[in-house]
Amino acid sequence: MLDTRELRNAFGVLPTGVAVVSLHDEAGRPTGVTVGSFSSLSLTPALCLFSLGKNQGSARLFTPGVPFVVNVLSHQLTDVAWQFAKPSDDKCAGVALAATAVDAPRLRDAIAHFACHAHAIHDGGDHIIVVGEIVDFDHGDGEALVFYRGGMHKTAPV
Repeated sequence: MLDTRELRNAFGVLPTGVAVVSLHDEAGRPTGVTVGSFSSLSLTPALCLFSLGKNQGSARLFTPGVPFVVNVLSHQLTDVAWQFAKPSDDKCAGVALAATAVDAPRLRDAIAHFACHAHAIHDGGDHIIVVGEIVDFDHGDGEALVFYRGGMHKTAPV
């Protein structure tokens, strides 16, 4: 039997980018969840993916075809990352939102946005793996926020 705490610590030695996946809940209210597993998947077709714990409250919202936006956070948005990582009735409180090409909000201050529709959802043990078909995107300046050894950090150029 593997020690899951030590396994988590071992996974934590590899820095991961921090993103907030935003969408609407069942009542049409904007919400979202912080993920550290966002990755490109394919250029043709344009696909990306992330994983989300099945026990996360937001996991139930991801169904085939659902629109969502992956918002890549800058190091200046550490508080926003933690805000979306915790359970809350209004995760978007105080966060500037903007419209997108899909029926899901984006975080205005993120350094990149990927507007998607859920292309496929796969079982991944205690997680789901959400594959998004990218229908629109943009990006700007800023240094990305990374998660490393249990904390949020600014990327450091080599």
